[in-house]
Amino acid sequence: MTLSEVLPSVRQLSIIEKLKLIRILAEDLEAAEDISPLEPFKTYDLPTPYNSFGAGAILMQSLESNSQS
Repeated sequence: MTLSEVLPSVRQLSIIEKLKLIRILAEDLEAAEDISPLEPFKTYDLPTPYNSFGAGAILMQSLESNSQS
């Protein structure tokens, strides 16, 4: 069965039934192996722009040079 065959029926479901379907599909994805390279209960450090003062200075220089042009 393809998505294009299922979609018309899914669109006819009530909001509550759609939410239940979303939960079921999410649980199925969660149980599937190799769905994500992330490991459960492990923390990952993500780079953010916070406390990146050097990057802020470079951005300010770029803005100043563009405004003078």
